[in-house]
Amino acid sequence: MNIVLIGATGFIGTALLNEALNRGHAVTALSTRPDKLAPRERLRALAADVMDVASLSARLAGADAVLSAFSGHAQGDVQAYYLSGARNIVAATKEARVPRLLMVGGAGSLEVAPGVQLLDTPGFPDLYRASAEGARQALALLRAEASLDWTMLSPAAMIAPGERTGVFRLGRDALLLDAAGKSAISVEDYAVAMIDELENPAHSRQRFTLAY
Repeated sequence: MNIVLIGATGFIGTALLNEALNRGHAVTALSTRPDKLAPRERLRALAADVMDVASLSARLAGADAVLSAFSGHAQGDVQAYYLSGARNIVAATKEARVPRLLMVGGAGSLEVAPGVQLLDTPGFPDLYRASAEGARQALALLRAEASLDWTMLSPAAMIAPGERTGVFRLGRDALLLDAAGKSAISVEDYAVAMIDELENPAHSRQRFTLAY
């Protein structure tokens, strides 16, 4: 497939880029620092600013799907920047007439009990609160979309570099826990699940999650 990947040099974006290229897809990688990406077969690296919808739309034109790993972590007001970026990515995807948008989400909006999201529980780390709220609002934005074919994948509560096993559980809106009460996934396996969804859509206009 011909994929445009937004945020290709970030933590999750790098894993998504590697997984997509290793599976034979052609990737146009958009980043504020495309020079950080080493040349690779089927990879085209371009500079992009998610705050410029017209320019972003031109970058997306002709793609089979847009894959967004945008997070806004490097900005001062992470929550506002995250939501603004997500809104612009949706607008640019529609303007460029790209048929699908797959977006990296957060774990904070997953439910730990009926009607209780992880972000709203006592002890949720302040360090991640702004980005988690931004991701929650981005999910609400997608759910309000009337026409776009979107999918959001929320990771487990803990996502870190690890092993690519290809073995994990999928869920919908509830935080997945293992027998020891732990919710974790490697960034490599997160990328497996996202590219699986890209290749074989099973969660159109839905959010889903994964964990070991």
